[in-house]
Amino acid sequence: MHDRKVTPDMVPVIKLARDLDYNYAIIASYYQINQGRIADVMKGRLFPDIPPAVALPADFPMAVAA
Repeated sequence: MHDRKVTPDMVPVIKLARDLDYNYAIIASYYQINQGRIADVMKGRLFPDIPPAVALPADFPMAVAA
Protein backbone atom coordinates (compact mmCIF):
# COMPACT_ATOMS: atom_id res chain seq x y z
CA MET A 1 0.00 0.00 0.00
CA HIS A 2 1.36 3.39 -0.99
CA ASP A 3 1.55 6.01 1.77
CA ARG A 4 -0.47 9.10 0.83
CA LYS A 5 1.30 12.44 0.92
CA VAL A 6 0.41 15.22 3.33
CA THR A 7 -0.71 18.29 1.42
CA PRO A 8 -0.50 21.89 2.65
CA ASP A 9 -4.30 22.08 3.00
CA MET A 10 -4.25 19.17 5.50
CA VAL A 11 -1.69 20.75 7.80
CA PRO A 12 -3.80 23.44 9.53
CA VAL A 13 -6.42 20.86 10.49
CA ILE A 14 -3.78 18.38 11.68
CA LYS A 15 -2.19 21.04 13.89
CA LEU A 16 -5.51 22.19 15.34
CA ALA A 17 -6.66 18.64 15.99
CA ARG A 18 -3.44 17.92 17.91
CA ASP A 19 -3.85 21.21 19.83
CA LEU A 20 -7.30 19.90 20.80
CA ASP A 21 -5.73 16.61 22.01
CA TYR A 22 -6.98 14.39 19.19
CA ASN A 23 -4.74 11.36 18.98
CA TYR A 24 -2.66 10.58 15.92
CA ALA A 25 -4.83 7.59 14.96
CA ILE A 26 -8.04 9.61 14.64
CA ILE A 27 -6.37 12.32 12.56
CA ALA A 28 -4.57 9.79 10.36
CA SER A 29 -7.79 7.86 9.83
CA TYR A 30 -9.64 11.01 8.77
CA TYR A 31 -7.06 11.71 6.07
CA GLN A 32 -6.29 8.04 5.35
CA ILE A 33 -2.59 8.59 5.93
CA ASN A 34 0.05 6.95 8.07
CA GLN A 35 0.34 8.19 11.67
CA GLY A 36 3.99 8.91 10.95
CA ARG A 37 2.90 11.72 8.63
CA ILE A 38 1.04 13.33 11.55
CA ALA A 39 4.28 13.11 13.54
CA ASP A 40 6.20 14.67 10.64
CA VAL A 41 3.84 17.66 10.70
CA MET A 42 3.93 18.01 14.48
CA LYS A 43 7.74 17.75 14.67
CA GLY A 44 8.09 20.45 12.00
CA ARG A 45 9.50 18.16 9.32
CA LEU A 46 6.61 18.99 6.98
CA PHE A 47 5.22 22.47 6.38
CA PRO A 48 6.49 24.03 9.64
CA ASP A 49 5.39 27.55 8.70
CA ILE A 50 1.69 26.74 8.21
CA PRO A 51 -0.37 27.77 11.27
CA PRO A 52 -3.21 25.74 12.81
CA ALA A 53 -6.74 26.14 11.50
CA VAL A 54 -9.28 28.14 13.50
CA ALA A 55 -11.91 25.40 13.28
CA LEU A 56 -12.12 21.73 12.42
CA PRO A 57 -14.07 20.66 9.32
CA ALA A 58 -17.73 19.87 9.96
CA ASP A 59 -17.19 16.21 9.07
CA PHE A 60 -14.19 15.75 11.39
CA PRO A 61 -14.81 13.01 13.98
CA MET A 62 -15.86 14.15 17.43
CA ALA A 63 -13.41 13.64 20.26
CA VAL A 64 -14.22 10.79 22.63
CA ALA A 65 -13.91 11.60 26.32
CA ALA A 66 -11.26 9.54 28.02
